[in-house]
Amino acid sequence: MNNSEKIKNIVPLLALLTAFPAFSTDMILPAIPSLAVLWDEPLSVVNLILIGFFVTYGFSLLFYGPISDRYGRKKPLMAGIIIYIIASILCAMASSATALIAFRILQAAGAAASSSLSMAMTKDLFSGNERQRILAYISVIMALAPMFAPVVGGWILAYLKWHWIFIAQGAMGVLGLLGVIRTPETLKETSNAPVSKVLHSYVNLLHNRIYIIMVLVMSLSLLPMYSFIAGSSDIYINGFGMSEQTYSYFFAFNALALMTGSMSFLKLGDRIKPKHLMTGGFVGLVVGAAIILTIGNYSPLAFALPMALVTYSIGISRPPSNHLVLEQVHKDAGAASSLLIFTYFSLGAVGMWLVSLDVMERLQILGTITLVCGVLTFIAWMVLQKQGIGSKS
Repeated sequence: MNNSEKIKNIVPLLALLTAFPAFSTDMILPAIPSLAVLWDEPLSVVNLILIGFFVTYGFSLLFYGPISDRYGRKKPLMAGIIIYIIASILCAMASSATALIAFRILQAAGAAASSSLSMAMTKDLFSGNERQRILAYISVIMALAPMFAPVVGGWILAYLKWHWIFIAQGAMGVLGLLGVIRTPETLKETSNAPVSKVLHSYVNLLHNRIYIIMVLVMSLSLLPMYSFIAGSSDIYINGFGMSEQTYSYFFAFNALALMTGSMSFLKLGDRIKPKHLMTGGFVGLVVGAAIILTIGNYSPLAFALPMALVTYSIGISRPPSNHLVLEQVHKDAGAASSLLIFTYFSLGAVGMWLVSLDVMERLQILGTITLVCGVLTFIAWMVLQKQGIGSKS
């Protein structure tokens, strides 16, 4: 099979697997305000269906990566998707916030296999500039998930009950499972070491100073996006008085900006050095945050446009950022991918918690988080470049 055929066959499945978190979180977003009213719970409690998912998802990633290095990618991936399908059915049957939070935790434990192992599979199959382009292609396709997921969720709420959102997620899991069953194992050589020793690979990674610094810096740049996910429904529905369907369109517009950023990298990556695109993306975070804090509360559009700049900036910087992080390791790709995505989601959960606090207006909290993360990420990236990191990018 030549490279073009390999890409044609595997990229759609990798994109679907990587999109599991977006589908699992964004489809339920339009229902969060109504669930808070239904169960008479504050937003900080109802948002635990997001925060609990993200925290569990992140910790579960740490197990799938090393296990896949020991037994291959396919078996752990299939096991995770089966857990996801069962948990989705249980979520649809939940009758209280507590039950839904618990079942979402189980759902996250299953879904963690998808994005972690899809990134490891990408490293198995591709290298160098080709991997950067594949990561960008996946980012473009993956961006369709947060674009359509809340719209689908909004329309489900318009005609059916919220339970059907999780039935739809279970169906997506079945589709992913069928794709994995038909896909050959991508890891050519598995480790013969016991799982306990394979888990020790995290200790080795923690001693890789450049890898750890890069993971933290790039994860920090994504924190504003996760904060927006948790706070957007309250900002648009309760703050600006939108309906659930209208909110889903504004959220989709934001997701379109993320996809446009990834597409821009594909178009510009051959003409502009990836390190310069990353620098521009981090500057975009700061500029977008400043506009949000200045005029964001004037109208939905005044907030949506600078927020779109923020997510566009994340979209254009994420493919080269992921590639640069993975370039810092030469073995234990599964563990390295798991630790990378674990950090993404762990810091993302922190952002979700911060934006749920009632210390000031939700929009102002989001703008402040974005500004602080943008400034810190930009400064750290400048220091890393002076040390020679990314000089070949």
